[in-house]
Amino acid sequence: MSFVVAIIGRPNVGKSTLFNRIIGKRISIVDDKPGVTRDRIYGETDWNGKKFTLVDTGGIEPTTRDIILSQMKRQADFAIDTADLMLFMVDGKEGLTSTDSEVAHLLRKSGKPVLLVVNKIDNYEDTSHDYEFYKLGFGDPLFISAIHGLAIGDLLDKITDFIKKPIILSESDDIIKVAIIGRPNVGKSSLVNAILGEERVIVSDIPGTTRDAIDTYFEADGKKMVFIDTAGLRKKSRISEDIEFYSSVRALGAIDRADVVLMVLDASQSISEQDKRIAGIAHEARKAIIIIVNKWDLIEKDSNTVNEFNEKIKSAFAFLQYAPIIYISAKNGQRVNRIFELISFVIEHYTFRVKTSMLNNLVQEATAISEPPSIKGKKLKIYYAVQTGIKPPTFVFFVNDTKLFHFSYGRYLENVLRQTFGFEGTPITIKPRERKGSGR
Repeated sequence: MSFVVAIIGRPNVGKSTLFNRIIGKRISIVDDKPGVTRDRIYGETDWNGKKFTLVDTGGIEPTTRDIILSQMKRQADFAIDTADLMLFMVDGKEGLTSTDSEVAHLLRKSGKPVLLVVNKIDNYEDTSHDYEFYKLGFGDPLFISAIHGLAIGDLLDKITDFIKKPIILSESDDIIKVAIIGRPNVGKSSLVNAILGEERVIVSDIPGTTRDAIDTYFEADGKKMVFIDTAGLRKKSRISEDIEFYSSVRALGAIDRADVVLMVLDASQSISEQDKRIAGIAHEARKAIIIIVNKWDLIEKDSNTVNEFNEKIKSAFAFLQYAPIIYISAKNGQRVNRIFELISFVIEHYTFRVKTSMLNNLVQEATAISEPPSIKGKKLKIYYAVQTGIKPPTFVFFVNDTKLFHFSYGRYLENVLRQTFGFEGTPITIKPRERKGSGR
């Protein structure tokens, strides 16, 4: 288990800036508006051979009645419970506030080690007046500037002093990365919570609550998974704030990182052009895809309801005929456990390899049943085929002339592959390539 370090503090003291500085890439959204980072953001890093997990948290407002801010406090409380070390961050320019004192009280109650970090110090000669931070009772403060990178190495030295021995984390490929995507407010965060069996991601009925992509490590039936909850993708015309823009970029990045994408739909709403656009992004990224219809508990049903919904989905997502569909209720847990089976099922197809001999026997049979096309008397010849990759399964067909390899015949060959080997839940890539010396 990795050593966990949580960055704790009131809103807008620079926690996300420090997180991004240490992790080395722009994972957390940074903005000068309080409350931008709402959930816990995880990142892995190392220093002097010692690895640890860094957790960015939403700013704590201990006495707030605001629904979002109060849930941010609950999430920060959870981070405190799971952390081995806490970085208590305060604002060196603004000075000590009553909220800082209340946060300090929460941290002292935890009984866990705390490093007091005074941020926004651009000139060390100006720190003499910061004696007031000693009142917090956490010993000598460490003065840094997260935005300019000042004294970050000193901070990392102090962090790794708490790690007794180097912790080696495996970087194996057996971890299945699952991104959860969809329009805002279709129940993505509720689905994550239902899958994990804990209130891991903030849930409210306010669209746009999840602004960042949230990584959650999980293990089921011996399989290791990472669930990536993303901000709901909105139409560009509705993105009125920079934060919404970065959230959309984050969701696109989550799709890029994923092996399997869970496309979440709201059963109580009709399928929109935005749903099609979001699914299209995952399809174009060549990811394994499962369509999840959430809020199924809200639908009045008869014996034909599922068939009718299936037809609507297949008609709207004509390019996702390979994607399995599951109907669930994240709210009451209906069929949520089946999602694990589906993820395992589609990842097997996403990583499936066909033996070259079997592939070429199949190609011979397919070309005998349906002859390759010809243009102006010149006929397409397929000499042989090889599978060159997985994630998704990728095949190269060596031919006499790529111009003769019509799209429709490629689709025919894809259907033959699917009928024989399944490839459910995954796109297939077929690339024609001219064989050298084929005599065009």
